[in-house]
Amino acid sequence: MAMAAAAGDGAASEPELVSIPATPHGLSTPEGAATPTGAGGGGGVAGGSRGKGAGTPGRRVVEGLRGYLEDVGHLTRLDPRDAWLPVTESRGGNARYAAFHSLNAGLGFQALLLPLAFLGLGWSWGIISLTIAYFWQLYTLWILVKLHEAVPGRRYNRYVELAQAAFGEKLGMWLALFPTIYLSAGTATALILVGGETMKLFFQIVCGPICSPSPITTVEWYLVFTSLAVVLSQLPNLNSIAGLSLIGGATAIMYCTMTWILSISQPRPPTVSYDPVRSASFGTSLFSTLNALGIVAFAFRGHNLALEIQATMPSTFKHPAHVPMWRGAKVAYLLIAMCLFPVAVGGYWAYGNMMPPGGMLAALYAFHSHDTPRGLLATTCLLVVLNCLSSFQIYSMPVFDSFEAYYTGRTNRPCSTWVRSVFRVFYGFLSLFISVALPFLSSLAGLLGGLTLPVTFAYPCFMWIRVKKPEKFSFSWYLNWGLGLLGTAFSLAFSLGGVWSIVSNGMKLKFFKPPN
Repeated sequence: MAMAAAAGDGAASEPELVSIPATPHGLSTPEGAATPTGAGGGGGVAGGSRGKGAGTPGRRVVEGLRGYLEDVGHLTRLDPRDAWLPVTESRGGNARYAAFHSLNAGLGFQALLLPLAFLGLGWSWGIISLTIAYFWQLYTLWILVKLHEAVPGRRYNRYVELAQAAFGEKLGMWLALFPTIYLSAGTATALILVGGETMKLFFQIVCGPICSPSPITTVEWYLVFTSLAVVLSQLPNLNSIAGLSLIGGATAIMYCTMTWILSISQPRPPTVSYDPVRSASFGTSLFSTLNALGIVAFAFRGHNLALEIQATMPSTFKHPAHVPMWRGAKVAYLLIAMCLFPVAVGGYWAYGNMMPPGGMLAALYAFHSHDTPRGLLATTCLLVVLNCLSSFQIYSMPVFDSFEAYYTGRTNRPCSTWVRSVFRVFYGFLSLFISVALPFLSSLAGLLGGLTLPVTFAYPCFMWIRVKKPEKFSFSWYLNWGLGLLGTAFSLAFSLGGVWSIVSNGMKLKFFKPPN
């Protein structure tokens, strides 16, 4: 209606793309809200212009605008609830915000585990695998950015929405819902574990032998970290945490750089070796290799948030949101590459097969806690904690969005401040409860990680085929089918490797018994 009025006055403002929110089907539009539809919207435009002469300039402008919008399929039904949800509440994003969010979502503590992959792959295959995985995930990220507005007049603001559009409502929900929930809620739980344990390590470094043993238990450090994360989670929407994402990305760059520089600047352990670990049987060797490839694949994260980040930007037909989104993502992933490759190569060069299971931070503390200034070690730990707090916010935002979508769908009104706060406090301490109650979840990381791998490496390729429909047997058709099937095969292989690891190593179900 507003567009018709603007056109009738001769204004040349650009129409905003329609946004399709992730809300349950069958819900009515809030009372009093404008709900233009394809037929109704067109009829309103035509009806508003019939009172004018057939040849007047205003009539020609209105008819021209109407024909243009119908050609691109713009006249679709609006849902005002989209403006009530945290992901799409603010449309003031830009390329800088996209870079901040993408960097915060794409670079984290998983990077410090990359040298472990080289134990099973060696120098050559380790570098080759890391390079292939980097460009593979960069390509699938580009696909997601393009598919955000693949249908003119529509914006797929959430990963599940795009999956439903590509694969069908039921199949898309079945394929995408569990992986995206795990990547959000599971990552939040992992961040509590890593953040709390790193806070404990920071305390031990700063306090020294005076505070040994630590007067604060690990669970209490989890509680401290969760409390801080819950306070920060009161920021209302995705755009409002852009500053936190900048802090998270900057701290990740700093601690990644500090860990590999401190590692290579110190003398290497005298018994360091670079020979790939040999296993007694072929099966053990195979699953060890799959585990190493899994570490490489899991270092790349954040694709489940790409559409949500792009949804925070304004978009018009002349200035679509994919342009600033891709510009910001390119900067972010260039910085990510500048961190991941030095950490992987420098860490393996410094420690070789003596790399502890905890990754770079554990190696730095184990081998150089006596010959590295305590201030540098403490600063590195503090940077990890700040990064975990910032990453918690962006990975939790889709869960907050789902809570509020359910609430607004049932009540037909936006969440009040106190309702929003209750949701976020509940979610934060529920994640804490899960991390304390189920400490053996880390043993399932390989299995669950394999099940979520298609979100990054496979589903985007299949979505491109379903939505864009490239010509059969063309290069694009072969490329996306090949990458999609290969990503699916890797997902199944990593899941089987996770099951094999559980069976071979055993898993003790110890509830409510986290490490001391």
